[in-house]
Amino acid sequence: MSETTYLEAIRDAMREEMQRDESVFILGEDIGLYGGAFKITEGFLDEFGPDRVIDTPISEAAIVGAAIGAAHMGMRPIAEMQFIDFIAPAFDMIVNFAAKSRYRTGIGAGIVIRGPCGGGARSGPFHSQNVESFFANVPGLKMVAPATARDAKGLLTAAIRDPDPVLYFEHKFLYRRIKESIEPGEEIVVPLGEARIHRPGTDLTIVTYGAMVWKAGEAADRVSAEDGSELEIIDLRSIRPLDIGSIVESVRRTGRLLVVHEAPKFGGFAGEITAQVCEEAFEWLDAPIRRVTAMDTPVPYAPTLEDRYLPQTEDIVAAARWLLAY
Repeated sequence: MSETTYLEAIRDAMREEMQRDESVFILGEDIGLYGGAFKITEGFLDEFGPDRVIDTPISEAAIVGAAIGAAHMGMRPIAEMQFIDFIAPAFDMIVNFAAKSRYRTGIGAGIVIRGPCGGGARSGPFHSQNVESFFANVPGLKMVAPATARDAKGLLTAAIRDPDPVLYFEHKFLYRRIKESIEPGEEIVVPLGEARIHRPGTDLTIVTYGAMVWKAGEAADRVSAEDGSELEIIDLRSIRPLDIGSIVESVRRTGRLLVVHEAPKFGGFAGEITAQVCEEAFEWLDAPIRRVTAMDTPVPYAPTLEDRYLPQTEDIVAAARWLLAY
């Protein structure tokens, strides 16, 4: 087996699905001749040609609108947002057309909208956001956020094959930092809506996703080394559908819950998870639920300020210690 990076896993998923199914094509800004802002689609234009690797104008609304129309005609489009922040101009197309397509017409809009999200790359307020909560209140959308290379490939493969719209959030900080052994050409399909246990534990449940899975892992290792407490980490993988069953099962065993995400706290997914756990497992909680999130400000450019803005390992450790001592 070879060591496959998170970025390469995304590339492999798209290439293999395009080889498997001629209805799969990709469209976006600079994805063809340039190979994409992060070189994920490098070489695709030569391999698949301009009819299946389409460089578009700088118009996210047009990119998504064209993808929806193509999906209605039986195609399987993958629309790239050069940075996920720029999904905002396509909000109307996603929310009022793609998400409601099956309900209104009986025909699903089988599109994938993927793009780099998250901070840590010193990219400032317009290239570092986590936008999952923008779409949380929209029935008809699915959202995934892989943390590992294997899940990056498996979730994208499942998303491409799904008959309804999927937003695929890939964290740019993980692109070349996370590697995993994946057999060349190995088909991996990770069902949407199923969380996984990243680290088993008995004393505290941490629920998270994306890049925060790795910071939670660092925190859990540190706490375990200090006092022997074992923190269970649940990697959601899919944000919607939300695998609340796995969360509740873990909370019933540990009695404590810490929710961690990189997006700001107000209106973030941690609030929804907290509410559902209170509804489903309140009697099993031995301590209040705590949240560790980004600050409620735009993402700063300055490295020191961005580090202060983002949740850090130390923040997770401090919250875990507080819960364990409660």
